[in-house]
Amino acid sequence: MKRGHRMPFGAQLQDGGGVRFRLWAPAASMLVLEHLPVAATAWRGAAMESVGEGWFEAVLPDAQAADDYRFRLLGGPADGLVVPDLASRANPHDVHGASRVVDPYAYDWQHGEWAGRPWHEAVVYELHVGTFTTEGSFNAARARLAELAALGITAIELMPLAEFPGRRGWGYDGVLPFAPDASYGTPDELKQLVDTAHGLGLMVLLDVVYNHFGPDGNYLHAYCPAFFDASRATAWGPAINFDGPHSRTVRDFFIHNALYWVEEFGFDGLRLDAVHAIRDGSVPCIVDEICTALRQGPGQARQVHVVLENENNESRRLARDAQGRPLAATAQWNDDLHHAAHVQLTGETEGYYRDFAQQPLERFALALRRGFVYAGEPSACRSGQPRGEPCDNLPLPAFVSHLQTHDQIGNRALGERIDVLADPVMVQAARACLLLSPHVPMLFMGEEFAAHTPFLYFCDYGETELGRAVTQGRRAEFAGFAAFAGEESQAAIPDPNGEGAFVASNLAWEEREQPAHAAALRRTRALLA
Repeated sequence: MKRGHRMPFGAQLQDGGGVRFRLWAPAASMLVLEHLPVAATAWRGAAMESVGEGWFEAVLPDAQAADDYRFRLLGGPADGLVVPDLASRANPHDVHGASRVVDPYAYDWQHGEWAGRPWHEAVVYELHVGTFTTEGSFNAARARLAELAALGITAIELMPLAEFPGRRGWGYDGVLPFAPDASYGTPDELKQLVDTAHGLGLMVLLDVVYNHFGPDGNYLHAYCPAFFDASRATAWGPAINFDGPHSRTVRDFFIHNALYWVEEFGFDGLRLDAVHAIRDGSVPCIVDEICTALRQGPGQARQVHVVLENENNESRRLARDAQGRPLAATAQWNDDLHHAAHVQLTGETEGYYRDFAQQPLERFALALRRGFVYAGEPSACRSGQPRGEPCDNLPLPAFVSHLQTHDQIGNRALGERIDVLADPVMVQAARACLLLSPHVPMLFMGEEFAAHTPFLYFCDYGETELGRAVTQGRRAEFAGFAAFAGEESQAAIPDPNGEGAFVASNLAWEEREQPAHAAALRRTRALLA
């Protein structure tokens, strides 16, 4: 079986041979396509034709899969700037390098009959490809999938894969949303991972970031400022333009991205990062439009799920029809349950844990019973303003609940896991409540054997001004916490831009041979059974 998703942009192989290259660059006056055929040693230039509404196009009859290409801007303030393709299917030379033509139909799917699994069967396992194994590759992760299936996991969720700067990163600073990061392997190796998972009965979900682009390698401002709304500031710069002039093209870009991962790579669903950070006054909003496109597209033939991260606890996004089917999103990460459990287990009440400082055990029970703790109640972290919407009408599988995630571990200064911080007997009890609840439970990689390895925040911006700013900002971020009030304690926070933070975050699989970790693994297996 072959799979592919045709897009109105990027590099598209033509039925009769050759490749059509298309880029939306409304701020550019002239564009040159620079093409490097396989085995060639010199770039060839071809002027791109302006075909209206900011689009440029070129068709090269002799171009083929595995050729490299890039775009050169001519005229204006960015004259001479060379940029990769925003819709690149592969960018083997990192975010500043050339893109590569990919034949999406080259991979032969072995389990093309896979139709997914109903959501209530989901037991999710979140993993970071780069630190899940020592090799940090798609192939190495694929080799461990059978162990997860035997454990009782039914879905793996991969942290973002879109091409990001350097060889190490969480993936939330991606800038080429269609290109699986080359440090993990090739697009076909990612497809083989998904294909193998399906053969084992595992769903595969992908974390995608539609609320911002990363700061390094984002060339959009040079040739396509219409991608952003300069009037709306976010923590990452101007908001993405989902509801202003030219927003239809921007919206279509992300809708195609969602369809691309599900149709071309066979993913069973997406986890949409931080939808509360998306600025969109449209009806329908971009999140709902993506859900509709997936449901009316690949969702017609197989089970496709959308999971949200949403600090606003907007229950309406999780509404069901009369038959119990999602009208938009399938589920949401339930941080409320995590926060209540964390306060109960550790006694920590700083930062967002303030909202759970009072009666955390009762709040944990409330989360187990109805899903959200904050379903319209006033929030101390929001100066007493109400947070959330009533959720009693939602089925409990609409909540993906957890004791740990990449965020809740990695956003700690030292990246400690709950099994390091708290009484192991209490953690066992909380984990049993989670795994035996009607919620969709999620484990973070290694949690099944109570891993003690940290999961730190790490990146790879090199010896640059941005790299130094990230290092300094990371330490300043924790200055308001009592444990890191002094300069000496701040200096002990691992440098996220250094390789050491990444290496320390690699799972130590040999821990499973130690008695306490082996016992934890047996308990997890028994609870899932």
